[in-house]
Amino acid sequence: MKRIAQYKKLFNVTPATDLKALKTTYRNLVKEWHPDKFQETDPMHEEAKLKGKEIIDGYHFLVSIAQETKKANEKEYLATIETGIDDFKHKGLLLEITFMNGATYEYFGIAKNQYLKFLNAAKQLRFAKRNVLHAYTYRQSKKAQEEEKAPIAL
Repeated sequence: MKRIAQYKKLFNVTPATDLKALKTTYRNLVKEWHPDKFQETDPMHEEAKLKGKEIIDGYHFLVSIAQETKKANEKEYLATIETGIDDFKHKGLLLEITFMNGATYEYFGIAKNQYLKFLNAAKQLRFAKRNVLHAYTYRQSKKAQEEEKAPIAL
């Protein structure tokens, strides 16, 4: 949740912000903080490098949790959650669930008491469908996306 708030503040995201406005803000921030604007001897050069990485990461993160992105991927997401839960991890307020088809999703804002209810549920998938999968902000895990793109070693 802290990460979401940090990126929303960086991009001045409001509930009315759509992907087009987010992209415009992203482009403006990248132009403002591009390291090439500063000489290598300037102390702002290193800060601009770090800020640039934060801007890129923030943009991709906000796009991944945007309502427009969720709507575009809804059919795939619904099919994924029907496959069943293969594995899960909870750290802080983040619950990471890997489904039987190999897709991994991150759910933000899952408090420890909610996680314990999920953990102790007789039917975890049923509990997750009713209380987690549609109730919390989620995105497909970056790790899973990188694994899909990685070449298979023979």
